[in-house]
Amino acid sequence: MTDLAIHPLTSDRWNDLVRLFETDSICRMCWCVAHRLPSAIRRDMKGAERKSHMAKVVKRGPPPGLLAYRGGEAAGWLAIAPRPETPEFNVGRKASAVETDSDATDAGVWAATCFFVRKDARGAGVTSALLDAGRAWALKNGATRLEACPMAHDDRRSAAGLFVGPKRIFDRAGFETVLERKAGRPLMRLDLTRKRSKR
Repeated sequence: MTDLAIHPLTSDRWNDLVRLFETDSICRMCWCVAHRLPSAIRRDMKGAERKSHMAKVVKRGPPPGLLAYRGGEAAGWLAIAPRPETPEFNVGRKASAVETDSDATDAGVWAATCFFVRKDARGAGVTSALLDAGRAWALKNGATRLEACPMAHDDRRSAAGLFVGPKRIFDRAGFETVLERKAGRPLMRLDLTRKRSKR
């Protein structure tokens, strides 16, 4: 998509994220805090409270993700951050849990945890562009590894079903499967210390 611009979510772009998320009922409910807050706390929070929490995350910094713009409006989102900032992505028996305990506290191990693309921008490469930009953003900010836990099979019935991203875009980006605790949900990794081969 040639008319796409991608920027970190800084506080001056907060209203752009609000407008994007308020186009979708799932985003209005979640506000991308699922991996940042324990379920016991999150379960009792209303959408407005989750929105307020995310606003504080953005204001405090560093940016918790990237926004993709098309025609000057936010059309896509990628939550990407060091694993220590997304503790609920790391723990327990989840498919996304760390391979080794030390990865959960290693600021050099990053995770791409969640995507959202506005309905009228889907199918145009926004997710792939966000992942490519996320790789560069993580590397620029000291990451040595980037991990994700995508869906191995596209569920085209639901955008929410692909919030973790489809495996095929991670395959194309050079990610490798580390392990698979749950069928169809591989833990994937990209070593950012290796030079990327030309494709």
